[in-house]
Amino acid sequence: MTWNPNEHEAETPPNPLSVRIRFWLRAVPFAIICFGSLGILLILRQPERWIYGMRRPFTPYVTQFVCRMFFVITGIRFRVTGTPMREDRGAIVANHSSWLDIFTLHAAKWVYYVSKAEVRGWFGIGWLARATGTIFINRVRGEAKLHETMLRDRLLLGHRLLFFPEGTSTDALRVLPFKTTLFAAFYDPALRDVLKIQPVTVIYRAPDGAEPTFYGWWGEMGFGWSLVKVLGAARQGSVEVVYHAPVAVADYPDRKALAKACENIVRGGMPPERQI
Repeated sequence: MTWNPNEHEAETPPNPLSVRIRFWLRAVPFAIICFGSLGILLILRQPERWIYGMRRPFTPYVTQFVCRMFFVITGIRFRVTGTPMREDRGAIVANHSSWLDIFTLHAAKWVYYVSKAEVRGWFGIGWLARATGTIFINRVRGEAKLHETMLRDRLLLGHRLLFFPEGTSTDALRVLPFKTTLFAAFYDPALRDVLKIQPVTVIYRAPDGAEPTFYGWWGEMGFGWSLVKVLGAARQGSVEVVYHAPVAVADYPDRKALAKACENIVRGGMPPERQI
């Protein structure tokens, strides 16, 4: 079955006063940590750039600290299963449920996101994305080769790039078919025989008594409403990041075969009732 997010709209009732109070009690301290750390990151980044160029051996740990503090402050339980790969050149592909994935996946292991260009203009998150080295992709067919070159150059630098091959977020209860376009960069002659891809499954479990889709974010759901709902929850659920064994690009004849193999692994890591 093809899942159409516009046919599965979530209700967006007004958040009650108690939710908004809890939101501010969590949002204010996190904002202080977040933007204070961003200032430190920007100060460190300049000498880091002078010495190491595009390589970033230190500042990603500042971002990782912020992401871990997000879970401390919100109370969302966080768990990692499996081991992040250590290869010099590699990429990560994961399912995409929500804006929460930005914090979830960076808290587990520092990465560089590959994101749609619209994120660049998002209030707050756009600033953080630009400061932490996110690669922004315009969904224009004519720019495919340019994107491949950008991704290849960053992978050759040893940057651990993270892709969301579904191309959109979901209700957190399913894995959509993986789009294959960005997988083409992995078959560059300089990368094909040395690059490994690590599939990662992200599993959100809603708070007790809440809808299973509580942490999902899809369709026309507003970011602000979702942010208030999550940070203002009286009880929180959990998230588990499952690192699967890396796969070698050279073991697959083309990007379509590689994308399908990664999709099957990611979907297989979901609970049985979500493997649809």
